[in-house]
Amino acid sequence: MKALLLDEHGDVDNVYFGEAPVPKAGPGEVVVQVKAAALNGLDLWVIEGWPALRVQFPHIIGSDGAGIVADVGEEVEDVSAGDRVAVNPTVSCGECDYCRTGQENRCQRFVVLGEQIAGFFAEYVAVPAANLLPLPQAVSFETAAAASLVFVTAWHSLIEAGGLRAGEDVLIVGAGGGVNTAAIQIARLAGARLIYVVGSSDEKLERARSLGADVLINRHEENWSKAVYLRTNKKGVDVVVDNVGAATFHDSLRALRKGGRLLTVGNSSGPQFQFDNRFMFGKHLSIVGSTMGTRRDFERVMGLVFSDRLQPVIDTVYPLRQGVKALRRLRDGDVMGKLVLSP
Repeated sequence: MKALLLDEHGDVDNVYFGEAPVPKAGPGEVVVQVKAAALNGLDLWVIEGWPALRVQFPHIIGSDGAGIVADVGEEVEDVSAGDRVAVNPTVSCGECDYCRTGQENRCQRFVVLGEQIAGFFAEYVAVPAANLLPLPQAVSFETAAAASLVFVTAWHSLIEAGGLRAGEDVLIVGAGGGVNTAAIQIARLAGARLIYVVGSSDEKLERARSLGADVLINRHEENWSKAVYLRTNKKGVDVVVDNVGAATFHDSLRALRKGGRLLTVGNSSGPQFQFDNRFMFGKHLSIVGSTMGTRRDFERVMGLVFSDRLQPVIDTVYPLRQGVKALRRLRDGDVMGKLVLSP
């Protein structure tokens, strides 16, 4: 089968379009013919690699996908070849204390498709049957692929971990990425009073407005942390969504009101940084981190996507053979929403 393959960690140029064996369905698994796969910042981190990451080369990246069941392994029930499916990108053991209490994203053996194990940037992928969700005929494969990881991640961060309540003010640092465009919509759905968005261009900010943002701040034109402080009558916001990390955490803490929460699921500008601890204890602040979401989160948020209450933003759909081109564009950051591959 055709696939995007990684032979060693490093730059995006280490990824190439080539041939790989078609996977087989083991017990409890199915093989899905991939009809659409979406890119994420996670793909760039996997390509770069980190000391604790262990993959078998050549590695197939890609954590988001949807398609048609092509083969069904032993011990699989209620799934048939030809079924249209969306796929939960996370795999958990189902046996540890966390899994037994519905906290699968804290599983002791938690892995993500395309991160530690083979992913969706291929014509076929083997996945646990438990990860499948029937895909309604009215919902496109591209929509399902573009939604799953970013909407589940944003939902768990904002609603489950962050405890966002109706009537609270939210600041989202970044207007273009998949998690942020999802967070704008989820905050609106949850009843946020005002949604502030910081962006790098007027075009991205206008798109954020169309998704539900109320107050738009171009970071190239003004000090966004000070602007938020002034526009909230020097009180600050209740919640900040900051997945940038090193470059923005200090200003995000300054933008919070007393008792506020900073939510993070990533660090696109770097994982290590310093901050002024006086903001933390002086303003009674909390930093709340989370990774991905639970199986219940996946089913809940995808149901909202299927009913058109949440809508993933798709920038461009590329053929799989142009996957490296799409990865370069993701790396360069000139993206509004999601880039999708079609095998």
